Amino acid sequence: MLNNGSIPYSLGKFPISSFTGNSILCGPPLTDCSLSSPSPAPFYSPSSPTIPGKQNSGDNKKFGTSAIIAIAIGVSSILLLLVLVFFFCCLKKKNGGGGSLLKGKAANGGRSKKPEDFGSGVQEAEKNKLVFFGKCSYNFDLEDLLRASAEVLGKGSYGTAYKAVLDEGVMVVVKRLREVVVGKREFEQQMEDVGRVGQHPNVLPLRAYYYSKDEKLLVCDYIPTGSLSALLHGNRGIGRNPLDWDSRLKISLGTARGIAHIHSEGGVKFTHGNVKSSNVLLTQDHNACVSDYGLTPLTNFLATPSRGPGYRAPEVSETRKVTQKSDVYSFGVLLLEMLTGKAPLKSAGHDDPVDLPRWVRSVVREEWTAEVFDPELLSHQNVEEEMVQMLQIALACVAKVPDMRPNMSEVVRMIEDIRQSELDNRPSSEDYKSSVNTP
Repeated sequence: MLNNGSIPYSLGKFPISSFTGNSILCGPPLTDCSLSSPSPAPFYSPSSPTIPGKQNSGDNKKFGTSAIIAIAIGVSSILLLLVLVFFFCCLKKKNGGGGSLLKGKAANGGRSKKPEDFGSGVQEAEKNKLVFFGKCSYNFDLEDLLRASAEVLGKGSYGTAYKAVLDEGVMVVVKRLREVVVGKREFEQQMEDVGRVGQHPNVLPLRAYYYSKDEKLLVCDYIPTGSLSALLHGNRGIGRNPLDWDSRLKISLGTARGIAHIHSEGGVKFTHGNVKSSNVLLTQDHNACVSDYGLTPLTNFLATPSRGPGYRAPEVSETRKVTQKSDVYSFGVLLLEMLTGKAPLKSAGHDDPVDLPRWVRSVVREEWTAEVFDPELLSHQNVEEEMVQMLQIALACVAKVPDMRPNMSEVVRMIEDIRQSELDNRPSSEDYKSSVNTP
């Protein structure tokens, strides 16, 4: 091992030969330290162990900066790519690439104010072709309709219905048809027939329609009171305001008149095709307006037996064709629904569901006729005879053989006879309520 520096005094007595090989020593007995040149620093000096580290640190610093820049560029590129993908997906959806109308709003009754809600399939070149009927007082075009806020009212046999609120507060119902199987010419001809038969106090008129390859819309008046189905079956708990017999009789007559007008004005082959309580809309005075008529020829409605359960005539399930006699059957089920307060497809305890006409026939056959009627009706006096007469009309309408059923004009006449008897022979339900409440 080489030594450096001055020789200690205690070692100065050793001969020069003792220090051979240590040329960098100085002091006695060697050369005086003041005469020797400064000692060069060793290549690996203990006093400077960090010199190699400093060089390495510089390399690390240089490497870290480059890595950060590269990572930043990579992340920015990925984010830009994601933004572009999201933008093109939104653009595709807006232009009709499979977007659904007010998707998810039916469950919560939500609103949407997006212009494309009604226009997912509306082509730009056709956006001015909203066809109005006759003396329609509405003053809006399709662009106004597309900009309107919309609320889902419900999904029916032919499509989804929306309440649209236009800029001036005008409210209309827009029905978006699905599964339309006819071409433009057939569609327009059927709409002309529907528009023509809609001119009656008990028929909801079709105000306008729109047709394109991907979208078919119908525009009708909005009736805020709701449907007969909601009034019969909704809120049967505490606080319910039951539908009295006079109101049910009035609704029955109005509905019968509406369907009879559709049959007579439309011709022998024109049918309603979907008579049920949810398609009978009511004003505040319980005037009935029949809706959703004349649409069966446009769609695959009859191809699915599960649609319209309980109202469908037996022969329709076999022939897949609706007739005016099958409308009579459906109206008979609706009368039974009003008389019993029960849904048209009733579950008999734990057994399989049975249709309402079959259940009523079985009860009447056992001479338990009083068990048929809605308990809410039994609280009224002097109406039992009228209810039995209406029950007889309903059973005639739901005869299994179509030729055994009356036509709708005959049904109207029979209900009018009951109504006239009511007016002549007894006080109204309101008069009866007043007499009960009078001390």
